Amino acid sequence: MKKTYYLFNPGRLTRKDNTLKFTPVDSDGVIGQPRYLPVENVNDLYVFGSLEANSALYTFLGKQSIAVHFFDYYEHYTGSFMPKEYLLAGKMQIAQTKHYLSDKKRLPLAQSFVRGAAQNMLKNLQYYNRREKDLSQTMGQIEGLMHEISKYQRIDQLMGLEGNIRQAYYQAFDLIINDFEMGNRTKQPPQNEVNTLISFGNMMCYSVCLGQIYHTQLNPTISFLHEPGYRRYSLALDLAEIFKPLLVDRTIFSLLNKRQIKSSDFSQELNRCVMKDSARKEFVRVFEDKLNDTIKHRSLGRSVSYKHLIKLECYKISKHILRAEEYVPFKAWW
Repeated sequence: MKKTYYLFNPGRLTRKDNTLKFTPVDSDGVIGQPRYLPVENVNDLYVFGSLEANSALYTFLGKQSIAVHFFDYYEHYTGSFMPKEYLLAGKMQIAQTKHYLSDKKRLPLAQSFVRGAAQNMLKNLQYYNRREKDLSQTMGQIEGLMHEISKYQRIDQLMGLEGNIRQAYYQAFDLIINDFEMGNRTKQPPQNEVNTLISFGNMMCYSVCLGQIYHTQLNPTISFLHEPGYRRYSLALDLAEIFKPLLVDRTIFSLLNKRQIKSSDFSQELNRCVMKDSARKEFVRVFEDKLNDTIKHRSLGRSVSYKHLIKLECYKISKHILRAEEYVPFKAWW
């Protein structure tokens, strides 16, 4: 079974036959013990430290359909090396472009992404509301905003509404999370521990969504809620809206309330809050466990992982674009 590998330390990545050889190299040039990754076991790589690799290595990774996602020192997602799309189909590309260009076709999809995100935010709030956290006011506010989704006829209006829904949702974090305060949502840069975890988790979710889109016929650069941009995989941003409450926020609630990550796992540098390696590694471990968790799918009648749920969502979007089936966003029922 193929796995995701996370490279936290700086080092050198080379090819040895059908094996990837990662050799850690610290800031003083001290070479560590190499680690060997059989290429047939590698699905993708997440790189958090500086990585030395040559063009021949990336050519090899491309032929093996292995993606590489890069993050900088401050946990910012900086880009991805994506292999050549092997499933792109002309018919899908044309249909997807037509849906973007037509307001009549684009708007229902954009509304669905906002609705799906809001539904899953509500599901999180309902869970904690049943556990003696009084979140009824926030839930009512989000439900009221959700009634407005179908009334908005412009994408920029929808984006504003989505922002209002998320702002209301984030106000509940201080009631859900013990020992930490979120305050206002700050991004560039994040000012405290909770904001740092949200920013990092959102980028992780974006990368996972991008990876799942790659394994379908969808073009990741053509989106419907977010505007496509130069060298931007904006469809992954659309898709991530639905899954951030389930993958990112639930991971954060669990890590902080179980005290798996503590305030000592962060440091303040200049005007930003930065995760230490201990926090980054623990977040990735729990996030990866969450991706591999399975649920009994109501329609399929079998257990599927959270990661596979994202791919199934891509298939649903594809069917909608090809007019085979109207798209209904994924809504958690647990």
